Order: sequence, then structure tokens, then C-alpha cells
Amino acid sequence: MRQRGLSFYLFLILGVLLVGYGLFESRRLLEGPEIAITTPLDGSATSTHLIQITGTAKNIAFLTINDAPAYTDEAGHFTELRSPTPGVTVNTVAAVDRFGRKTSKIISLNVLTYCSLT
Repeated sequence: MRQRGLSFYLFLILGVLLVGYGLFESRRLLEGPEIAITTPLDGSATSTHLIQITGTAKNIAFLTINDAPAYTDEAGHFTELRSPTPGVTVNTVAAVDRFGRKTSKIISLNVLTYCSLT
């Protein structure tokens, strides 16, 4: 009788450990897509004609920058060159995971133009 109770508790502990490990491994599926933009900083200003939007995306199936497809490497890093118009420019990085969950990040950038007097 004692051995039966001990084996029951061992199986119960093993079952709890297996369920806990399964939840731990599936946490990325439960979290949904994530986007982190490293450059440019939101609200920054530039006078260049090309800007480089870089960052990382995790748990995604599809990524867009200003509604145009963007691509990531195996580690989830993305880099895109854009030619913004002068003035305040808003760039939207959006992602969708394979379950249809969406997220987006918005970066505003002030593109300055300088006139030279000759």
C-alpha cells in the first residue's frame, strides 16, 4: 500500500513537471509578435536623404514597413533603407504572427532640408 502511494505521488510530480515544461516552451506562442526598433529613435531629426530602419522582430510570420514587405534574418533582425520626404515622416513597422495576432510600432522622424546661399 505504501509503495502504491509513493508511485502515485511520483507520477503526479512527473506529470506536473511535464505540463510546466510544456507551458514554458510554448510561452513564445502564447505571447504573440514582438517588435523592437533600434534606429532611428522616435522623434529624432536628420538631414540625410536615406534613413535606415533597423530592429528585431520575434514570433512573426509577416513583417511590413509602411505597408511594404520587409524581411528578417534567422535571428529576427531587419534592416530597411527608406527615402523619406522632407518634414515630419511617420514610419510604421507592423507584424503578424501565424495565428493572426498583430502588433505595430510607429516612429516619427523630422527630415530637415537646408538651403545653401551661393
